[in-house]
Amino acid sequence: MIFPIGDDQVKGGHFPLFSYGFILLNIVVFIYQAQLPEVQLAAFVDEYGSIPVEITHGQDFYTLLTSMFLHGGWLHLIGNMLFLWVFADNIEATIGNFRFLLFYVFGGLAAVGTHIFFNWDSPVPMVGASGAISAVLGAYLVMFPGSRIKVLFLIIPFKVSAWLFLGIWIWQQWMNGMASLDITTEISGGGVAWFAHIGGFAFGLVSGFVFRASGNLTGVELDIEE
Repeated sequence: MIFPIGDDQVKGGHFPLFSYGFILLNIVVFIYQAQLPEVQLAAFVDEYGSIPVEITHGQDFYTLLTSMFLHGGWLHLIGNMLFLWVFADNIEATIGNFRFLLFYVFGGLAAVGTHIFFNWDSPVPMVGASGAISAVLGAYLVMFPGSRIKVLFLIIPFKVSAWLFLGIWIWQQWMNGMASLDITTEISGGGVAWFAHIGGFAFGLVSGFVFRASGNLTGVELDIEE
């Protein structure tokens, strides 16, 4: 497996308040989940995870938001938070705190909506921040294609361009999504919501072009590590 561990940073800009705040919130919620007995944890996930069949019947719309802050295990949490840590701060530093907040939330909603579209009658709850984070990745690809991503393969660190890393990432999501349209859940023991990733990424791509059109991204400077 190859994991991102860093990138070229924007010089100056807005402090990434919500990027770090979302990481903290996700960790706090997961710590709460982890201390729940098994039966209570299942009830908690059923209550706050997004269940497609309930949404399509006009129930529990609040879970479209709450599901973004639940995770199915430590590896699920760590993987998502690592991607959020690496990619979100440059975007928030560039577009501003409030715009980033709206972008993240609506990106997550677009991701959950895409998942529900392909799982109209599923009774299985979906949880995870990866849909919203996929939106971050899509916007990053448009806004910082020349940024270099520091990745770790086994114990060997090296750098690749953002367009290559993210291009391979979304290709994997697409291939897995096409291979299995029987998407169930991101909770431990279930499947992976591939189309939530794809939907979030598509939202991020469009948002990235909007951000580029509305702001002078050509003037953004990256702090390059040699």
